[in-house]
Amino acid sequence: MSKLHFSTKHANEATVQRKWYVVDGTNQTVGRMCAKIAAVLRGKNKAYYTPHVDCGDFVIVINADKVVFSGNKMEEKEYLTFSGYPGGQKAEIAKDLLKRRPEAVIERAVKGMLPKNRLGRKMFKKLFVYAGTEHPHTAQKPAELTFNKI
Repeated sequence: MSKLHFSTKHANEATVQRKWYVVDGTNQTVGRMCAKIAAVLRGKNKAYYTPHVDCGDFVIVINADKVVFSGNKMEEKEYLTFSGYPGGQKAEIAKDLLKRRPEAVIERAVKGMLPKNRLGRKMFKKLFVYAGTEHPHTAQKPAELTFNKI
């Protein structure tokens, strides 16, 4: 009686197939939307997901200026920056940052959900965020990525 031998197939750069997706941020909750975007950037939506390989897809976010926060986060959430000098810490509430640089809100949320190493930095480069409805990636024919509202 012979034993069957099964082995797990690990993804590598040659076997990964990347797709392009476009996400409409209109009336989407920031945290929930960014968590799903981070999963797609990592490749967790694929059957051949491998943690040490970048097998994620490209994601384009449009209408980043129309996202919403749950609860009182729009008035109370603070984004901190520090220049490195004494007294160089600045705080900005979410409402002001969304008005001044709406792309930064989504970029910072997604970046915080990715690995903190060179693999995570490589994954983050596949994210493109735009405040308006137009984007310059029409040649890639991105598919619409929708999230189920619970």
